[in-house]
Amino acid sequence: MPFTIDRFPTPIGIMRTVVDEEDRLRMLDWEDHEDRMLRLFRLHYDEQPVPGRTKVREPIEAYFAGELGALERIPVLARGTAFQQEVWAALRTIPAGATLSYSALARQIGRPAAVRAVGLANGSNPIGVVVPCHRVIGANGSLTGYGGGLERKSWLLNHEGAKFTRTLWT
Repeated sequence: MPFTIDRFPTPIGIMRTVVDEEDRLRMLDWEDHEDRMLRLFRLHYDEQPVPGRTKVREPIEAYFAGELGALERIPVLARGTAFQQEVWAALRTIPAGATLSYSALARQIGRPAAVRAVGLANGSNPIGVVVPCHRVIGANGSLTGYGGGLERKSWLLNHEGAKFTRTLWT
């Protein structure tokens, strides 16, 4: 199956996206984390994506221009365990401007004792921003880890109008 990798600017850095031949988003990361993304890609797909412009670029650019619902139009398909898929699907139900704690997300998927596992699945999300793992924050309202960096997480949440109490990195 041929995969295409795109590169384009956003207000918070150069974004890299990988789509399959059906224009489903498979991976998304920032250029400063491209090595990590390509290692993960090869691990899951054992292929090399070819450079090109992808259709997911337009809704992502619309999101950054203020059309927050534009990300919902992007079809995604990431490889992961059944549990990871369940968590990632739940992440897509968190609306722009809203946040959830890890424990609330665990309760939402019917596994209230799986808070740590939810955190690990959230951190393993290969399609950040579109599968909005940035919308998961600490129970006390603080920002917690984000693969793209807490500065980007803070920017994304502010862009969406989300409320959070404090950051751990200031």
